[in-house]
Amino acid sequence: MKIVSQIKEPINMEMELFEKKFYESMSSKVALLNRITYYIVNRKGKQMRPMFVFLTAKMLNSGEVNERTYRGAAVIELIHTATLVHDDVVDDSNKRRGFFSINALWKNKIAVLVGDYLLSKGLLLSIDHGDFDLLRIISVAVREMSEGELLQIEKARRLDITEEIYYEIIRQKTATLIAACCSLGACAVKPDSTDVETFRKFGELIGMAFQIKDDLFDYGEERIGKPTGIDIKEQKMTLPLIYVLNNCSKEERKWLINSVKNHNKDKKRVKKVITFVKENGGLDYAVEKMLAYKEEALALLESYPESDYKNSLILMVNYVVDRKK
Repeated sequence: MKIVSQIKEPINMEMELFEKKFYESMSSKVALLNRITYYIVNRKGKQMRPMFVFLTAKMLNSGEVNERTYRGAAVIELIHTATLVHDDVVDDSNKRRGFFSINALWKNKIAVLVGDYLLSKGLLLSIDHGDFDLLRIISVAVREMSEGELLQIEKARRLDITEEIYYEIIRQKTATLIAACCSLGACAVKPDSTDVETFRKFGELIGMAFQIKDDLFDYGEERIGKPTGIDIKEQKMTLPLIYVLNNCSKEERKWLINSVKNHNKDKKRVKKVITFVKENGGLDYAVEKMLAYKEEALALLESYPESDYKNSLILMVNYVVDRKK
């Protein structure tokens, strides 16, 4: 956690205050809801998304944040949490970050309703304070995330994902939310400035690198909380596999597609696919693409003056590609 603490250093005070405001923003008159939201708050992750909001805002505003920044961070976290709760229902997943998921403890119906509640709380938090510019950023992100998920499901059925479609899926599914965090941070303190678009792009590039890194874990040896080969078992077409499919012989391609389509539950066959992808440059290619996104993101920060916040954002970009889980 050392690197995360280092990134958080210049925004520690804001993050502490944010935790209180975030918990308050979830409150309800329904005891069951409060019990569930309390459970959610106490099992939070690294909170990278609010960190992006505060670091961007402070970097652009001489180290100052305003109430809009806190609302922006709370909205993004409410919406993100809502999507996670819904994702666990969709994936029939019983665990989230090593703890039981909401649907495992309270069943699907309650989990879906809790997700809806969090989503509406996020939208109302913006509307009640007239933050329509922030609301627009969030709403676009929610639309794109849904489209990305559905595009992936549609393509997974036919296994006909090109590299372009893969980038579009991860841009919508993963990168759009990080893009929203960074553009929210900019918009909260500098509405209508060119910084809003610059930081949307910055967040998108980090999100792309983040997802490619996640895809690479599927081929790794390290224990990272999810077993390797899980993407193949779920018939998810990720960049290493797509690259190899496009660069191997007709027979090999046929064997690969057949393996993913019809033998994705066969552990030995999945292992063979992983080895084949590694030996044919799939991982090297994906790493190269991931690093290109990282460099492009860092280049966007170059024109901004030096500060602790800028340094933390640089650390964050490097952390995304260097992390071990």
